[in-house]
Amino acid sequence: MKQLTLLLTLLLSINVTAQTDQDVLKTIYSQSLTNGKAYQWLDHLSNQIGGRLSGSVNAEKAVQYTKSELEKLGVDKVWLQEVMVPKWERGDKEVGYFTTINNKIDVNICALGGSIATADSGLEAAVIEVKSFEELEALGDQVKGKIVFFNGAMNPELIHTFEAYGGCSKQRYAGAYEAGKLGAVGVIVRSLNLRQDDLPHTGSMSYMDLPNEQRIPSAAISTNDANKLSEALQKDNNLTFYFKQNCQQFEDVLSYNVIGEIRGSEYPNEFMVVGGHLDSWDLGDGSHDDGAGVVQSMDVLRLLKESGIKPKRTIRVVLFMNEENGLRGGKKYAEEAKRNNENHVFALESDSGGFTPRGFSFDCSDAVLNKVLGWESLFKPYLIHYFEKGYSGADIGPLKNDNIVLVGLRPDSQRYFDHHHAANDTFDAVNKRELELGAATMTSLVYLFDKYGTNTLPEVKQFKD
Repeated sequence: MKQLTLLLTLLLSINVTAQTDQDVLKTIYSQSLTNGKAYQWLDHLSNQIGGRLSGSVNAEKAVQYTKSELEKLGVDKVWLQEVMVPKWERGDKEVGYFTTINNKIDVNICALGGSIATADSGLEAAVIEVKSFEELEALGDQVKGKIVFFNGAMNPELIHTFEAYGGCSKQRYAGAYEAGKLGAVGVIVRSLNLRQDDLPHTGSMSYMDLPNEQRIPSAAISTNDANKLSEALQKDNNLTFYFKQNCQQFEDVLSYNVIGEIRGSEYPNEFMVVGGHLDSWDLGDGSHDDGAGVVQSMDVLRLLKESGIKPKRTIRVVLFMNEENGLRGGKKYAEEAKRNNENHVFALESDSGGFTPRGFSFDCSDAVLNKVLGWESLFKPYLIHYFEKGYSGADIGPLKNDNIVLVGLRPDSQRYFDHHHAANDTFDAVNKRELELGAATMTSLVYLFDKYGTNTLPEVKQFKD
């Protein structure tokens, strides 16, 4: 039986060699859509393990589970790469409300990752609303003793929703730092969400170099409740806001990046990486952010094998730990790659959700991009049309140099921030077919870059209809 399996694999590999690129991509997409494993893996990560906060027991379970599944694929090597990560815990569910002359209005809040707790009795103070750091700075001493309410909303006019996110995410990340310097006692930040709902969205924040005595509790408030609070402030600017959170920061703990590879047949010392981040926030189960990217990356290795593709270069899947609140995994992987003098020529990241893939953003030279544009016709049958220069991903960013090609998978992002860092980032929000299309799209690009390399890509005309 073993000899028969080897013979069938050899015959399939020979057949792939004889196929056109169009035929190979068709095989990859067919394998993913009829025989995919990504959805099954995600089901386990989401429903059997759950939210995978950096340094948590669930994060460790996810490490062991994905390592075991990669080993079952029969790839050439699977290992764990040690990395020290922050450990922050949310504690009991947060409580928040504001009080006007006539009413007490309960609101939905959640602590931001990395925040300190309030006192055991909670925190209550007058509120001052701002929509930018410029507004905050202009207030100066008026902020002292107050809770600053950052109510900068994502711009709904921007079609690329990550641009809208980037336009106001600094309020979440650095809001407590800026307000703390001015003597504020707490910070409430509008959730980064284009939808109007009752779900608070967490995310990373930082005190940077702020002294401990100036560090203040920071929480997110749902978009619906942010609107209510803003309206109430227009009628009564003397209202008070109360919130209580019980989060705690611990000493760093040992965790791991999970790595698996298929050794290259011709250029084993040229490394191509595909990956996502294994950690997630704790409110949901992290299916879109970034369970989807994890299982899609794992399926790249499986789809290459199932499609009979023998890579020329070494293909690595890297499941990074601690992207959400430290980027320790991505930095550690890059450090080790440099220390080992490894030549990384390509890296692809999936960290934008498991929605329908639309294409890729490339961080590379114009010469490489111009040749890659010739591959658009290969992806056109799958409705993949977005090939542009742009951001690749946080975890692969530390690998950047003058020679490597960095790529980000770009799914349709219109619904992504409905779920991002919130309690509804759950398995039921992921569509099986969309997830599998993403895995196939990633595998196809890896196949093409492996076949043609990054410096010897064929002329565009060879791929034009």
